[in-house]
Amino acid sequence: MRTASGPVLLVLGDSLAFHGPTRAEPADEPRLWPNVAAAALGGRAEIVAGIGWTARHAWRALISDPRIWPVLPTVDALVLGVGGVDTLPSPLPTALRELIPVLRPAGLRRAVRHGYQRAQPGLARAFSLLPGGGPVALPPAQTIDYLDRCRTAVLTIRPDVPVVGLVPPPHRAAAYGRVHPGRAAGERAVRAWAGEHGVALLDLPALVGDHVLGGHGNPDGMHWGWAGHAAVGAACADLVRPALRT
Repeated sequence: MRTASGPVLLVLGDSLAFHGPTRAEPADEPRLWPNVAAAALGGRAEIVAGIGWTARHAWRALISDPRIWPVLPTVDALVLGVGGVDTLPSPLPTALRELIPVLRPAGLRRAVRHGYQRAQPGLARAFSLLPGGGPVALPPAQTIDYLDRCRTAVLTIRPDVPVVGLVPPPHRAAAYGRVHPGRAAGERAVRAWAGEHGVALLDLPALVGDHVLGGHGNPDGMHWGWAGHAAVGAACADLVRPALRT
């Protein structure tokens, strides 16, 4: 189904969907990759994303955020732009780490947050030496489970729309000790899932690997410059376009 303004891309993403070379940007910033993709297709992107979102956060948003529900009947493509955060080192279990913002009193919250931020790089490097590379934000099996829940839910309403996922991107972030031992396992899992269900994949290591690892993106070593957004947006449009023509 097309709206009068062209195809609608529903993008469930993490901060890569809205963070530019220096800061987080409003969702209508035209240089963000979801908007680049939508513009190339003559339509618009509905970006539902958050900082640090894993596939589990995307699923929770899909089933609990009423702002998404009016969009679903008009969706022309589903882009699952999550899964990269899932592969990042997480020395503290994710469930506990996500409780830090609600600690009280405020002094305790600040002390715990700053302490964890100081400890995380060293802990990530230490855990990376263990068999399997240590704990990650979300294990690959759970990532795939939540990605497929999102895919199945949207296809129940819009059974013919194309689905696009992503191969977890690289990083050089000091905050994570510049290590990423969980990425390879995450990539294997998402490629197997995509092959089984006919999901097209944005190959982020190929698209932005040199950009990020060469220091051409955000100084944080994770987010992209506008050249990276442009490359990913163009590639996303190329994946979606044949299905829209069909």
